[in-house]
Amino acid sequence: MRILVFSLLSSLLFVSCQPAGNNASGGNMPVSSYFNYGDSSVQTAGIRMIPVQTAAGTFKVWTKRFGNNPRIKILLLHGGPAAGHEYMECFESFFPKQGFEFYEYDQLGSSYSDQPKDTSLWVLDRFVEEVEQVRKAIGADSTNFYLLGNSWGGILAMQYSLKYQANLKGMIVADMMASCPDYGKYADEVLSKQMDPKVLTEIKAIEARGDFANPRYMELLMPNFYAVHLCRLPEWPDPVNRTFKHLNSVIYTMMQGPSEFGIGGNLANWDIKDRLKEIKIPTLMVGAKFDTMDPKAMEDQSKKVQHGRYLFCPNGSHMCMWDDQQVFMDGVIKFIKDVDEGRF
Repeated sequence: MRILVFSLLSSLLFVSCQPAGNNASGGNMPVSSYFNYGDSSVQTAGIRMIPVQTAAGTFKVWTKRFGNNPRIKILLLHGGPAAGHEYMECFESFFPKQGFEFYEYDQLGSSYSDQPKDTSLWVLDRFVEEVEQVRKAIGADSTNFYLLGNSWGGILAMQYSLKYQANLKGMIVADMMASCPDYGKYADEVLSKQMDPKVLTEIKAIEARGDFANPRYMELLMPNFYAVHLCRLPEWPDPVNRTFKHLNSVIYTMMQGPSEFGIGGNLANWDIKDRLKEIKIPTLMVGAKFDTMDPKAMEDQSKKVQHGRYLFCPNGSHMCMWDDQQVFMDGVIKFIKDVDEGRF
């Protein structure tokens, strides 16, 4: 028994002394291999426009690859809808150090991808099929494929897993409840009540008039809602600002609705709470104290899936990958490593 214990301790010590990317990649991997994407001609910094087939035609979506790891391929699903990948650039400071292969990705309609005008494209099921086509294009499968979705990206990840979890190794849902009606109720009955009543009255009056283009609407929301519940950093990082600058507001409004205190559009009735029990893959649910999503609901979701874990960000909001960054990244990285190494 002592020999066995000594052997196990020696193995753990050896693993802990490996360079950051080695354990995840299954062996020593030099930088030249990590950044070798097999490009045979012009090097494109990992950027690839992937064709996506839809009922309205074939369009291209923008992806950018980081790393080369056949065991771990992570596809980042941004929020919005149609917010774009830019605010998720923070993962560039963390995932390469772990040897993870990951992909930034602009969903169809977002800034770097094609932006067709056919309104029939902006429905959840079509986005699910888009993700499946992207998965095939990046060569990911059930042995290595992870989805990491934030906000709307969390909706997309959960819906994808209900249909295609046989192609997934693990899933991270950050800051998204499994019910849009519950999310709207939380915003209207909990978050709005935390605001200055005078400010809330003025916001509600603007919404009642449907005057969402009024500059005053954003003047009120920015300091009283976004700076409290969306990103709490005193100065928003450049990637976050670029995301807002490039947001496709037409698609956002069509799917999410124009109001921040409730949800409308094509997602208004989306609710899969009762189907979470069908999700078998290892799943990490991430909640944050100041989030637009109820952190207690996020914790409950981690218990409803068959193999769940909960990560709480005590200083975070809806973009806790920014305003509670170390807690968020440490928890996400640990989850991915635990799943990869069979410890989950």
